[in-house]
Amino acid sequence: MSLAKSSSTDGSESLPSLTFTRTFDAPRALVWKVWTDPVHMAAWWGPDDFTNPVCDMDVRLGGTLKIDMRSPGGTVYPMTGVFKEITEPERLSFTCTPLDDKGEIIFEELTTVTFTENSGKTTLHIEARILWKKPEADAYLTGMEEGWRQSLVRLGSQVARAKVSVPAEANRELINTRFFKAPRDLVFEAWSKPEHVARWYGPNGFTLTTHQMDFRPGGMWQYIMHGPDGTDYDNRVVYEEISRPERLVYLHGHDKDNDPEAFHVTVTFAEEDGGTRLTMRLVMATAEQREASVKFGAVEGGKQTLSRLDAYLATLG
Repeated sequence: MSLAKSSSTDGSESLPSLTFTRTFDAPRALVWKVWTDPVHMAAWWGPDDFTNPVCDMDVRLGGTLKIDMRSPGGTVYPMTGVFKEITEPERLSFTCTPLDDKGEIIFEELTTVTFTENSGKTTLHIEARILWKKPEADAYLTGMEEGWRQSLVRLGSQVARAKVSVPAEANRELINTRFFKAPRDLVFEAWSKPEHVARWYGPNGFTLTTHQMDFRPGGMWQYIMHGPDGTDYDNRVVYEEISRPERLVYLHGHDKDNDPEAFHVTVTFAEEDGGTRLTMRLVMATAEQREASVKFGAVEGGKQTLSRLDAYLATLG
């Protein structure tokens, strides 16, 4: 790790720049994923004991980054950014712009990360360079070096966890994504009330009856899906995380306690080109359960469900 200050030719105050080098016992593709998957990044970004209740990443050239860092005391530090360079899995560059309580930028940092693999291990070279700052930014920048140091320790822990879990999850997951020409708030709202989900949830030909929907963390949604052949399917959803309008996490199973076939669902809502990019990730309990779901029609059913949502959103516009 090294700390330097950029040279100034006009006599103005020079700006800080940090560089770090870290090596992780994991393949480059995995370390890249821990940097570019919002689920992973939310688990390690920031100093010790900070959390990231909002972590949205549109990882493409010109795509945006939005993170709300929450301190142990509950103070939220919002940050936005833009991806400037993406060469998977070799190089990643993005800006970080922390915001004050008025939503104004305090300073702008350019972070550039290179990923080099050798014998199954990955070495990161990270440069964090301040491009410009307001005078009040000094209070934030004082802890910049230590904050990065702690964050990279957390990154190492997350890489270790991912090294164990990612291969297993890859055999158990289903992912659906769709772009909607509708604002993110509206798309999220369509998931949050029984009168909305009744109009679109489920594959073509299915209808839905909701018994109760308590849309809050720890709350429950109990409903019956009525198949076109007359078969009824009881369902129970338990909400684990609701970060409006960015992210929704829940456990989905049959309407009974301790269902061994219950699976986790993460739905993310990202603003894109004036609309919303929705990604729905299902992680089954076992690889066999995933295989059975695919044979039952889960992939096509998911596509039909999101298509129905698209049609319903058009009626709300």
